[in-house]
Amino acid sequence: MKGICILGATGSIGVSTLDVVTRHADLYNVVALTANKNIDLLYEQCLQHHPEYVVVVDREKALEFTERLKNSPISDIKVLSEVQSLEYVATLDNVDSVMAAIVGAAGLLPSLAAAKAGKIILLANKEALVMSGDIFMQAVSESGAQLLPIDSEHNAIFQCMPAGYKSGNHAKQARRILLTASGGPFREMPIDQMANVTPEQAVAHPNWDMGRKISVDSATMMNKGLEMIEACILFAMKPDQIQVVIHPQSIIHSMVDYIDGTVLAQMGNPDMRVPIAYSMAWPERFESGVEPLNIFDVRRMDFEQPNLERFPCLRLAYKAIDLGGIMPTVLNAANEIAVEAFLNEQIRFTDIPLIIERCMDKFEIKPASTLEIILDIDKQARVLSEQIINELIH
Repeated sequence: MKGICILGATGSIGVSTLDVVTRHADLYNVVALTANKNIDLLYEQCLQHHPEYVVVVDREKALEFTERLKNSPISDIKVLSEVQSLEYVATLDNVDSVMAAIVGAAGLLPSLAAAKAGKIILLANKEALVMSGDIFMQAVSESGAQLLPIDSEHNAIFQCMPAGYKSGNHAKQARRILLTASGGPFREMPIDQMANVTPEQAVAHPNWDMGRKISVDSATMMNKGLEMIEACILFAMKPDQIQVVIHPQSIIHSMVDYIDGTVLAQMGNPDMRVPIAYSMAWPERFESGVEPLNIFDVRRMDFEQPNLERFPCLRLAYKAIDLGGIMPTVLNAANEIAVEAFLNEQIRFTDIPLIIERCMDKFEIKPASTLEIILDIDKQARVLSEQIINELIH
């Protein structure tokens, strides 16, 4: 049996991962589960999967969870707290695979620790690569870790690569990546109405069940911008070799265009258990619990180019990767702060790209050569973004 650690067990990816684990309980043993504050769901997961370790990052919630475990059938579970405990459980000797599903910059350090420890990394945290691409991929290469992308798009690309392909390498025969996007809930909304978008509208994704932050990123298409940067790193491609394609039906999850004119596409129902199951079973396949795709129900598939006036966040992502160095880190940090402010109803939907661009303009380009530099720039960009937001609302 393989030991698995799930970073972010109570989020949508974590829940889907445990669903797949349940279907293959003879193959996987849950060693550790982590959460931030959602201890009610975490308790239910522990009852079912009985991990050795649990990390509750929030210290008060961790104490509350410890009390709940007393006199319960799972009282022997070791409860840890604080962010450094995430790195500890991700590098345990009996952990073979790490599902890296913590959203945002918070997932960087435990994901990187798993890479340095030579684990099989099921990477659902795109921000880790956006912030520290070269450093992360170097850690994977030096330790012999295996990096398998979980994002439906990157997983689709991985599936369309030649046999034996390993993340971080350039497939010489691959000419372009066609990165599909649903276009989110505002694909057809008049641009002059987008300033009035509410958080509730922004998180109502038409096809995918995702957390609030990622849903807003999908609505602004920053999600696709971050995925474009991630694709450059994962598949050793240049930005001009990654073409974003809006495909509202979300049936084709991405495509690879080869030099002979062949375009390979990976298709399936929009359910994250497909890429999760593929990565967990790799290099084999096993059942995911997802209904087979009925091609006759699809009936049609549409494709269009993204409008960068409607989706300026996508333009900013291309700008960040073109500038290079620390700029993707700045982009990601400013976006996280801006999205949080929007969800808290402090700013308008259309202020998100405005804040990001103003923050990017405050930084000079320099190499992101060490983890210390990356973490320092991340902190600086967050402080600057808060200042820009305060100027906007006062």
